[in-house]
Amino acid sequence: MLKPTFAKRFLFFLGADIFLSLVSLYLSYALRFNFSIDPHFLDHFMRVYTVLVFCKIGFFFYFKIYWRSWRFFSLQDFKRLFLAHTAAYALFLAIFLLLSDWFNPVPRSAIAIDYVVSLFFIGGLRISRRIFLESGGDRSRKKAIIIGATPRGAHIIKSALMGDVPYFPVAVCDEHTSAIGTYLENVRVYGMDRLEEIIQREDVETALIAKPIRSKELDQLFERLSGYGVEEIKLVNLLSDREERLKDIDIEDLLAREPKDLDVELIEGFIKNKKVLITGAGGSIGSEICRQCQAFGARQLILVEHSEYNLYAITEELESEKTVPKMVSVLDKEKLEQVFEAYSPDIVIHAAAYKHVPLCEANIDIAVMNNVVGTMNVIDLSIAHGVKKVVNISSDKAVRPTNVMGATKRIAELYAQNVESKKTEIVSVRFGNVLGSSGSVVPKFKAQIEAGGPVTVTHPEITRYFMLIPEACRLVLQASAMAKGGELFVLDMGDPVRIVDLAKKMIRLYGKEEEVEIVFTGLRPGEKLYEELLIDEAECKTQYESIYVAHATDYPIERLREDIAVLLKANDKIAALHSIVPEFIHKN
Repeated sequence: MLKPTFAKRFLFFLGADIFLSLVSLYLSYALRFNFSIDPHFLDHFMRVYTVLVFCKIGFFFYFKIYWRSWRFFSLQDFKRLFLAHTAAYALFLAIFLLLSDWFNPVPRSAIAIDYVVSLFFIGGLRISRRIFLESGGDRSRKKAIIIGATPRGAHIIKSALMGDVPYFPVAVCDEHTSAIGTYLENVRVYGMDRLEEIIQREDVETALIAKPIRSKELDQLFERLSGYGVEEIKLVNLLSDREERLKDIDIEDLLAREPKDLDVELIEGFIKNKKVLITGAGGSIGSEICRQCQAFGARQLILVEHSEYNLYAITEELESEKTVPKMVSVLDKEKLEQVFEAYSPDIVIHAAAYKHVPLCEANIDIAVMNNVVGTMNVIDLSIAHGVKKVVNISSDKAVRPTNVMGATKRIAELYAQNVESKKTEIVSVRFGNVLGSSGSVVPKFKAQIEAGGPVTVTHPEITRYFMLIPEACRLVLQASAMAKGGELFVLDMGDPVRIVDLAKKMIRLYGKEEEVEIVFTGLRPGEKLYEELLIDEAECKTQYESIYVAHATDYPIERLREDIAVLLKANDKIAALHSIVPEFIHKN
């Protein structure tokens, strides 16, 4: 019975408006006559009241006043109520002028007084609940400090005071001096230099970050708040309907390194209205390349993927009328050629590869076939069918490789640089780890922490580069757009991150510092302590700070083909890989 519904709210306000209109009109008569009403003026009181209340209700319906939420009654809603109210009294005045003999005697000044009193009563009722909810707040909830005197901060304070989020805001902190000393809603704004003082004084348990903040600054703020004993740190994200969503900080938020010089116009000019074929379209990189190509206006996406589930998942996500899913392996050259013949792509982005180092070490033959022969098939077919541009996705593990995966990717780079490309422009783009990709360390650590630990790290000094998948893929497309053919581009991945520090930070994010331990398991076969992105850093800059170009390595294509043929037949694959990639030093 007490559960709120639209019908109950409608009946409540309809009854309240009828009653308050009666009270306000009588009070207006009383005010007009100094609370001593001449009975003569009450003869037609009910006529005046009845017409007036029907005018109000009619315009309240027209302006949809009864559809407004009581709890979230806003200034805009009050404006609509004011307009409806004014229109109702204007209509009553017109009726009164036409039928004045039927209404008289009426104290006309009382109607003017009633206009004000009625608006006060009816508007006051509608705003009363919000005033009540926002005037206090449940101090038994977790005390929170808001970082950022922003509209997001104001929204989250309102939500907290109305009981929509389980926090009680005690202060706002902001670095802008113009905001210090002011109030956001009813919460005072302090400088960031008083952050520790406020947290200790108010015994703050939660920090709600309500302003846009770059990952490096967010990382520093996270460390600072954690050092002050704040147990819970969340980001405030605004949804499209202006409601807030509180989001736990992910490790991706702290490590993400957004490129400084993303050229969206260049990428759009490269992709828009083109037919793009993506191999490995359902993988971590391939699927994001698909999303980016769709976003930048590709005319058609030909998705080549040998995994049924991965192909299904990315196909379901994209616009069906623009996508062509083809369940084909890059090793099946005959079937792959049928795809090229049928769709004649303008651009080919080759993201199909085996990338997990331990699995490639345990399955050397198939790793060589997939990463080397698969790449050759894609490039050869692209040249044969006159594809304008081929993009080979490479890896930082191709630099002075110590494992089979890196050596095979280096051979793919050599083939892309030295093949007779005719009119096809072929480019390789090399980058490091991306956050959250399948099989990467971040989802592995998450699973281990959620299971109660331990978190396994191979070595206390091991480091890796990291970038968000969308940013890495946009830079891949940007590098590809600027390529003329034969280049090996390298993405600036920022500073390397110690994996043990990453593990510690993730454990802190989950609040399990006392429960989860870190165990060192030793380097895996083929694993480096640190990855490199450039072979020779000299003269590698481009017009974009985030993109470098490495020097080409000459390798006569016929000799390379012969050496690859020897590799495929060799019993000792490691020695054969070394003969093609002399810098390859296998660690097992």
